[in-house]
Amino acid sequence: MAVTLDQTIAQKQHTFLSRMFSSQTFWVVIAVILACVFLSFATDAFATSKNLYNITRNVTFVAIVALGMTFVIITGGIDLSVGSVLCLCSMVLAVTMHAGYSIEIGILASVVTALVIGGFNGVLIAYLGFPPFVVTLGMLSIARSLAMVASNNTVVFQFGPDHDKLLALGGGAWVFGIANPVLYMIILALITGFILRWTKFGRHIFAIGGNEHAATLTGVPVKQIKVAVYMISALSAGIAGIIQTGWLGAVTTNLGTGMELQVIAATVIGGANLAGGVGTAFGAIVGAALIEVIRNSLGLLGINAFWQGTFIGGAILLAVLFDRIRNFRRSD
Repeated sequence: MAVTLDQTIAQKQHTFLSRMFSSQTFWVVIAVILACVFLSFATDAFATSKNLYNITRNVTFVAIVALGMTFVIITGGIDLSVGSVLCLCSMVLAVTMHAGYSIEIGILASVVTALVIGGFNGVLIAYLGFPPFVVTLGMLSIARSLAMVASNNTVVFQFGPDHDKLLALGGGAWVFGIANPVLYMIILALITGFILRWTKFGRHIFAIGGNEHAATLTGVPVKQIKVAVYMISALSAGIAGIIQTGWLGAVTTNLGTGMELQVIAATVIGGANLAGGVGTAFGAIVGAALIEVIRNSLGLLGINAFWQGTFIGGAILLAVLFDRIRNFRRSD
């Protein structure tokens, strides 16, 4: 029986709606919108331009690192070292500039540090078969220790002749009054989305996460790609560290402590699957946004900040439950 054009359009619309309503990211977006609407009426401070500016800026640091983490999680891996890598890269930048070098040299040193750490993690995991959890847990400690050694465990707040340039880089608002970190996040999210959606490298990442053995048999360079994704993860932490240094105007050795948990939470809440094969750039941004809205709302509603971990942990459990229900329905 022939299918009419109207039937075809209706079927496509039904498929699109079904996909949208079964998408975890879609429901997280709804949760963020509802939370913002509720807080706008429940408090006088939430909808102010200053508070919204702070929220959007604070989201960026977790979101940028979460973009890199998304690559790793799609392959079925994990990177627990990102918070410490952020701290080390920030410290390398600060110490280098404090010694009198230019901002360009400082950023280069920071980026190279990130890539070396990511490459080291990737080689141990891909070529030597070390578990990602163990390797990155070890690097969490190593990178934090190196940051302490580099600064002699002191606060660095003088950045040499290019001090003002660094502060403008992280704390400025060059385009339409939008905070620079937000612009960087948007650009990096677009790049990440393009790579995952439209490139062979992106398809290979999903293939590895879906079935690594099958990917190997089909000629996917699994080991090289695994090294690459851990380098991307470390690089995203390094970039976030550079931006955050300019925003804060100082670097301490406790910078980024516990950040790895927020980053993993953002990616999982945004729809990434820790078993691999699923994840999006938009999901990472949305997950980071929900975490920041939760954090911001606790203070505005007069709730003890110690409850933050409970709310975020609950959001993670709900995200995993949503994924389990979705998989149940598909298997029926």
